Amino acid sequence: MDELSIKIKIADREYPMKVKRVDEERVRMAGKLINEKLKSYKEQFGIDEKQDLLAMVAFDCIVDKMAAEETHQVIDQTVFEKVNQLNHIVSQSIL
Repeated sequence: MDELSIKIKIADREYPMKVKRVDEERVRMAGKLINEKLKSYKEQFGIDEKQDLLAMVAFDCIVDKMAAEETHQVIDQTVFEKVNQLNHIVSQSIL
């Protein structure tokens, strides 16, 4: 496996990790986005406690993930229904 050893800095703390080369850019971008959210919450709410800021970012990320999953479920269901409709139309036209 093609892995890289990198360090990601989050909330002024470095975290060494091994990542697949193909995932490096995504991992670095995730670290950057976390730090941007930390900064935004710090400025918006005037909070300096890193643990509180990290908890807020984690909560925000989970809410976003849940919303995305719900959207994907709706899309999947719509696609499933459309495929069934098309299958029905095709089977009716064959007869």
